[in-house]
This record gives sequence, C-alpha cells and structure tokens, in this order.
Amino acid sequence: MFLLDDNPSVLLAAAASQSVDSIVPKDEFGQMVHAQDSISRAMKDSLKNMDVNDIKAVVTGENTFIKDGLQQISELTIAFLPKLIVAILILWLGMKLAKMLKKLIVRGLERRNAESSLKSFLGSLVDVLLKAMIIIMAMDVIGIKATSFIALLGAMGLAIGMALQGTLQNFAGGVIILLMKPFKVDDYIECGSYKGYIKEIRIFHTIMRPFNGRTIIIPNSELATKSLINHTKEPQIRLDVVASVAYGTDIGKAKRVILDVIKAEPLISWDYKKPVIAVSELGNNSVDISIWVWTTVENYWDVWMHIREDIYIAFNNAGVEIPFPQVTLHNAPESAPVHMAARETIPAPQEDAPEQICTGH
Repeated sequence: MFLLDDNPSVLLAAAASQSVDSIVPKDEFGQMVHAQDSISRAMKDSLKNMDVNDIKAVVTGENTFIKDGLQQISELTIAFLPKLIVAILILWLGMKLAKMLKKLIVRGLERRNAESSLKSFLGSLVDVLLKAMIIIMAMDVIGIKATSFIALLGAMGLAIGMALQGTLQNFAGGVIILLMKPFKVDDYIECGSYKGYIKEIRIFHTIMRPFNGRTIIIPNSELATKSLINHTKEPQIRLDVVASVAYGTDIGKAKRVILDVIKAEPLISWDYKKPVIAVSELGNNSVDISIWVWTTVENYWDVWMHIREDIYIAFNNAGVEIPFPQVTLHNAPESAPVHMAARETIPAPQEDAPEQICTGH
C-alpha cells in the first residue's frame, strides 16, 4: 500500500499505466462500448493533470475555501442552535397553554349553561388565535421577521370587517345574548313592535313566535342594543285587571263581589303576595276598580281570561251596574226670537267751503 505523502510519483505512474481496456467495459460479444469513450478519456486526462498537492490539501484540511466554509457552518450552527431550541420550547409550551385555556373557556361557558354552538365556536376561535400568536413568537425568536405578516393579516381583517359589518354586529349581538342571557327560549318578550315567545336563539338572529302562529326573525344586533321587556323572567308575575262600575254603585259591595271571584280562582298565588283591590280612577263615565293578583308564568293567560269572565258574571248576578259611555242631551225650551234694535242714523259731517283767496289789483 502506497501513501500519498511518500509515493506521489508511484501513484501517478500507476494511474497513467491503466489501459483503456481496463476502464471501459465491454458488451456481451467482447466489443468495447464506444458510447463511454469520452468518459474514459476525460478520466484519463484528469488523472494526468491532477496535482497531488490539491488532493493532499483536501484530505488534510489545508484547503482555504473548504476550511472557511466548514468554519462558517459551525459558527452558524452554534449561533442558531440555541434559538432553535428556544423556539421549539415556545411552541411546545404555547400549544399546551392554548389547550388549557381553551378548556377553561369551555368550562366557564358550561357553567353559564351556554349553547353548544357558542361553546364550540368560541373555543375554536380562541384556539386558532392563540396558536397563531405562538407561531409568530417562535418565528421572531428564530429571526424570521413577522412584521409584514402581521400587517397583512391586519389589512385582511379590516377588509373583511368592513365587508361584513352588519353580519359581525349580529354575531356580536348573538354572543352577548347567549352570554348575558337577557332572555332564553320560551320566554315571552316585547321589543319595540315585536311581541312573542322566543323559539330559538342563533348566532346571527333570533326566532320569535307570536300568538298568531307566524314566525318573526329578528337580527341579534337589534335585540342586544334596544330596550326590551321580558314578561317571563321571574317565576311569579302580576296580573292587572280593571273593573268599572257606574257612579252611584256601592263600592264596598263591588269589592266584596270581586274578592269572592278571586277566592274562587285556584290558579291565583295567595302565598306569594296577597291580591289588591282598590279604586284607581274616577273616569268620565265610570268608577274604575283595579285588581292586582299574582300567579305563575305558566298560568298567566289562563287567569287573564278566567277572571274577566267571572267578574262580568258575578256583577250581573249581584246587580252591580257596569256602565256604558253616556252622552247627556239637554232639551232647551222654545224661546222668542231675538230682534236687533234699530240704530239711529247719524248724519255725516258737512265739509267746509274752500277759502276764497283775494288778490289785490
């Protein structure tokens, strides 16, 4: 075995002595493959022109280009490796924290009895936003500037927000309604000209069903920003009834009749608050008696219909007069016609004669 440092001439002589027949393969008939002649000649020329010092420099590491390249690669690896490790730790810990935060948000929504659609949507939204922030932080640690990327996302978000302004308002209103719960399904509410029972609350709109059986679809932004009345928020609700009697009626008797009607109604809640019967107004044609009774939300409309019918029947049976609008007509006696007295004619004042102007001659 010959070493490069000790026998350079021997190596060159051995390489030059190689015949073409030993380099170029032959086919199955013993003929040389002429298509590879150019390759063999190139190999032969390169071996003749090879400088042993170049091979020695490559093997021993004395070549400056390769040495500088290896040094730069090592420096970059040493400088980049800690950043890469920190970025990987940020990604790992950040994903764990994002997952934990998503679970906390979902549990908080479950404690508030939020809708399943709202829980899944908000959980996914928070998860995506947190993961995007973590990836941007890791990119910044490595050295990849994410400023332009963030600016692009901001511009896209602004454009989408302007295009979907009304839709986003309805979405925000739906989130507020589902979180704050000013009303829930089966509640009877009144908002502006809308009155009815809530049948379904969705992300962008709410479905209401009035008494006439029709369906009203209301944007959530309107319900979230306007005043509304929830008639069924509390378990007990007060029913206000006005019974009118004619002037001259015994008020004590009318109150006793009304009290008997209230006692006979089993759906009225006496334990919650006692009923109130009192004169509320002296109208033009009647004395108005206000009746306040309490009942449950489920029984409200039954009591509303029963008590009016029962008061009417009880008043008729007790002889309490229910007034009607009255108009009083006065029949004035016939009177003599009134004559206008004749007026005296006053003569008009006479005009004075024009003055005579005398001229001297």
